[in-house]
Amino acid sequence: MINFAALCPHPPLIIPNVGKDRIQRVSDTIESMQTLADSFEQKDPQTTVVISPHAPLKSNEFLINDAKALQGNFRQFGDLSTELAFRNDLQLVEDIIQQFEQDEIPYTTRSLRKLDHGTLVPLYYLTQGKPNTQVLSLSYSNLSLKEHFQMGKALQRATSKNIALVASGDMSHRLTQGAPAGFSPQGEKFDQKLIELIKNKDVEGILNMEPELIKEAGECGYRSLVILLGALSNLEWKPKVLSYEGPFGVGYLVVNFHVDN
Repeated sequence: MINFAALCPHPPLIIPNVGKDRIQRVSDTIESMQTLADSFEQKDPQTTVVISPHAPLKSNEFLINDAKALQGNFRQFGDLSTELAFRNDLQLVEDIIQQFEQDEIPYTTRSLRKLDHGTLVPLYYLTQGKPNTQVLSLSYSNLSLKEHFQMGKALQRATSKNIALVASGDMSHRLTQGAPAGFSPQGEKFDQKLIELIKNKDVEGILNMEPELIKEAGECGYRSLVILLGALSNLEWKPKVLSYEGPFGVGYLVVNFHVDN
């Protein structure tokens, strides 16, 4: 059972030893992640499942990380001291595989001890460095949106444990002239439309956003969100947008999908 669900950005610069003097420019995001962490602690999930755009991507399959131990750091971003380590929930891995096979969800497994930053950044705030927290890492694919939504439904049915589901992803990477993917006026349009659809719980609207708008936005969180919405489809939930900002040309959106159970 999913008892906590959230959409989280993953810019390494919200890690204090990475962001340093730039961290004040993302203070809204950091404050929202801390608020989210408080909610996470109250729900006390047994395992945290993170869907990351930066985990290895398989074109026609969803990837399940079945490594026994998981760890990661931010050395590639200049932080030589922050280290995170977790236990994988191997029973949940088995449960998900069984459910995927029953529902004919295409998947593959790989043992990946090292976690990507799309997984690590949300966990830095949510788990607050608690050792031996159980984590399961997943990635999306190039399959259809319908298949991503169905994958989310299968995740929800896979276990009776209390599970936290985190959709990791940044919004448009094209908000300003100096943005990582270059500027497009469609970037801000995409972000604002998606925020409005989330606030209105318009799942159909989210699933039917214009493909060209999504492409022009240069985002990396849309498919993670679709999986999360699939997982929530038979539950009672209420979205709370905690913050949105884009000071470096990339949209950072934090949403708590309050789950009633």
